Amino acid sequence: MSELTLHVVGEEAMTDFGAQIAQVTESNGIIFLEGDLGAGKTTLSRGIIRGLGHVGAVKSPTFTLVEPYEIGRYRAYHFDLYRLVDPEELEFLGIRDYFEGQALCLIEWPRLGAGFLPKPDLTITIRPHDEGRTLTLSPEGSRGEAWCAALALKFK
Repeated sequence: MSELTLHVVGEEAMTDFGAQIAQVTESNGIIFLEGDLGAGKTTLSRGIIRGLGHVGAVKSPTFTLVEPYEIGRYRAYHFDLYRLVDPEELEFLGIRDYFEGQALCLIEWPRLGAGFLPKPDLTITIRPHDEGRTLTLSPEGSRGEAWCAALALKFK
């Protein structure tokens, strides 16, 4: 399987798609979220985290760098590296600890953490398209391939 490209229109469609992603990941893996400011990365993350069963606010971790979520048996970490000055700051944050064990890590602006982040299972690139967004899902390993295959079946 190669890349999967989908088109979504509106915030609700983006969060609904996030819930679909949550179902296929089973809360384990690393997803990079790429796109310009306002592309919908946080909205998609909100959908994924709520899709895992979180009830309540899902705030952007722009100023905290990471927001942890304990959701029943699931753990998710939502990173926003937009304000990262130097990727080495991730070492002081204890970044490696977040990738051990069973957890889903969503990372916005991953290129700002280059050299300190592990390889993702999936990279999702969000771009404006007409009145909505185009999402390009690029698997980067067998887990990402399986996720894309499952999502492709849901969106035929």
